[in-house]
Amino acid sequence: MLLLLMAAAYLLFNRYDNFLKTPVFQQLPVTLDIKKGSHYVDFIRMIKAQKGFGEDWQWKLFARLNPTSTGIKAGEFELNQPTTPRELLAYINANKVKNYHFTLVEGLTWKTIKSQLKSTDLNEVSHDMSEAQLMSQLNINAPSFEGQLLPETYQYIKGDSDFDVIKRAHDALKKVLDQAWQSRSQAVQLQSPYELLILASIIEKETALPSERTTISGVFHRRLQKGMKLQTDPTVIYGVGEAYQGDITRAHLKTDTPYNTYTRKGLPPTPIAMASEASIHAAAHPKDGKALYFVANGQGGHTFSSTYDAHLKAVNAYLKQAKNQP
Repeated sequence: MLLLLMAAAYLLFNRYDNFLKTPVFQQLPVTLDIKKGSHYVDFIRMIKAQKGFGEDWQWKLFARLNPTSTGIKAGEFELNQPTTPRELLAYINANKVKNYHFTLVEGLTWKTIKSQLKSTDLNEVSHDMSEAQLMSQLNINAPSFEGQLLPETYQYIKGDSDFDVIKRAHDALKKVLDQAWQSRSQAVQLQSPYELLILASIIEKETALPSERTTISGVFHRRLQKGMKLQTDPTVIYGVGEAYQGDITRAHLKTDTPYNTYTRKGLPPTPIAMASEASIHAAAHPKDGKALYFVANGQGGHTFSSTYDAHLKAVNAYLKQAKNQP
């Protein structure tokens, strides 16, 4: 009997030792979605349901021998490499939950971003909120929610809401905007961080070239200081809304809206898009110079001019080039 007991114990020990050394899942990746309030026995059932290795008694024995290692945390855990039972539980206890990403692209409007958020798997909280309700929740004192998010890639986990991402993006915007305002150039004569944000959004829409941002900022600052109209197409487009179908027309330029910088002096009343950190920095640090005008050069950038005559030549050169293109 003693020999039989010893043989049985040896067999069980070998099976348990093999259990400890064998990866739980052979086919990867595997996602474990552990609900709040789950217990260790629920975890074992989940492992078995996903055809994981190990018998119930082996998992239970591991828990008895390692009581501090078998606390189960809620969350979604993605396994992409072979993981032994001990490694799996250490991974879960380290709270290495699966991360998702939402990229808030610079230059987009709040209307577009709101639609994009709806297409994610984030819990919908903000979608049915009005702008006034959303701004109240975030303690924003502004005429519009436009421009109040910082374009970046934000991580989130299963169970997070769209409002969680919005709040992180707004908090990031406040930090960047405050730093830019505090470090602004003496050439900046704007009255508030909000005005800086408005200008940054226009810079964002005017150029895709990082090297041009501070130059365009300088043009706009000089025009504002001289009392000249900004005459920037993106504000006009924002103002006419759905009436813009891809080509700006003379009718658009003559349509007076609060955002038409051809018919009105100064900045528009709100930002016209989400401005990147680079554009906010450019708005706060305009490049010195004499340029007061710029026009597209047909090569992805702009030609800058300090006189209207030079600007007209640059415009004619661009139109001639555009006409000759196939």
